[in-house]
Amino acid sequence: MLSKAKIAVLVSGGGTNLQALIDAQSAGKITSGEISLVISNNPGAYALTRAQNAGIKTAVISKKELGADKFEQALIEQLEENGIELIILAGFMCILSEGFTSKYPKRIINVHPSLIPSFCGEGFYGLKVHEAALRYGVKVTGATVHFVNEIPDGGEIILQRAVEIQDGDTPEILQKRVMEEAEWHLLPQAAEKVSAEIIKSR
Repeated sequence: MLSKAKIAVLVSGGGTNLQALIDAQSAGKITSGEISLVISNNPGAYALTRAQNAGIKTAVISKKELGADKFEQALIEQLEENGIELIILAGFMCILSEGFTSKYPKRIINVHPSLIPSFCGEGFYGLKVHEAALRYGVKVTGATVHFVNEIPDGGEIILQRAVEIQDGDTPEILQKRVMEEAEWHLLPQAAEKVSAEIIKSR
């Protein structure tokens, strides 16, 4: 049996997408990869508690304290020390530089709460994405998992899933439905798909 691809999940907040990955791993939906490390830029992130509860190694690297260049250098050191092959951004609120992303081509994935190319790019994150979708009056939204490159939300699309907008939706209600119906399914699927490709390409 080939060894599993080692995964690091980068988080900033509550960690609901991290939990979806942990649950999928426990349920045997992710078999080609294994979450070996969770890194947060925020020492107070509840995602760190979720990782610790699941027995996953954690690290905190503060961009505020280190500044952008040293922050990315510290990230790279952690990833290399732990032999990480796949990086998953799960609600990670830091934009990574071209210097960083070009070091890991097709090795960083992100989930975005819309059907890219709609409502994406710089400034579109969290509730802002759902506010824009409702303001525009689209009837269908969803989530996209894509590879990360130097352009925010600009990398190649891996998976997408559509979610219908319903009468009376608020940004908060829509955010919850997109997570439950799309993000929490797509992210583990993409993690498995890319991990399997990594193992094949070794």
